[in-house]
Amino acid sequence: MSKQELVVIGQDAACCPVLSAAPLDEDQAAELAKVFKALGDPVRLRLMSMIASRGEGGEVCVCELTPAFDLSQPTISHHLKLLRQAGLIDCERRGTWVYYWVLPGVLDRLAAFLNTPRAAGAGA
Repeated sequence: MSKQELVVIGQDAACCPVLSAAPLDEDQAAELAKVFKALGDPVRLRLMSMIASRGEGGEVCVCELTPAFDLSQPTISHHLKLLRQAGLIDCERRGTWVYYWVLPGVLDRLAAFLNTPRAAGAGA
């Protein structure tokens, strides 16, 4: 795998403000759209879930991901590449296998962006 520099969204509060705090500018919307587009595919969403379920600092080998799908290995690799390009995960080759992990803070920043504080006394 080639090492490419990934631009990780949400490194600062300016990138991913709380949705209800202020409207997104064009750049913020474009960056977040890449992330949501990557997560908008059921296979990629499952892959992300499988990787994220390992917990912070956890990683998973592609050899554990591929058997969970009725897809070819190149197709799984393509989906993983799109998740990497969206700045959600990263990977490292170790011998024959590639290991994937969620980039630190990514899920927290997405959750914070989507979180809408409830007004006092508001119902569920």
